[in-house]
Amino acid sequence: MTEEWLQGNDYFLVDINFGTDDRIVIEIDHADGVWIEDCAELSRFLQERLGDEVGDYELEVGSAGLGQPFKVAQQYLNHIGDTIEVLGLDGKKVQGVLKSVDGTNFTITVQEKQKQEGKKRPVMVEVDKTYTMDGVKYAKYLLTFK
Repeated sequence: MTEEWLQGNDYFLVDINFGTDDRIVIEIDHADGVWIEDCAELSRFLQERLGDEVGDYELEVGSAGLGQPFKVAQQYLNHIGDTIEVLGLDGKKVQGVLKSVDGTNFTITVQEKQKQEGKKRPVMVEVDKTYTMDGVKYAKYLLTFK
């Protein structure tokens, strides 16, 4: 039913969680952000369709949340050109600009100190690092204030 509503909109589904406490949590996202009015519209749409079929339940519809780890590929695509933070399976955190997304792989450009021939001190250079979406603990948009 959620997919049915999403087809008529530019939103995409991030997650649906059926809690043990009779709570249904639906997270949606949009390239330009999520409007509260649209969350309310989806909630009404689902409540009309579900009615009393599933018994007593609490339905919560919201956005994926800025600064929360990405859960679906579309979130990566929406943030190409933005600074993200990646926590690798090795426990190392890196920050860089999301350069590209190809299937389940994504590439970020990071600043690294590297020793260069003929130079006494290491210099900062841009390096591309490629990861798989399921090969990291998380990747998330890095909110910065300039």
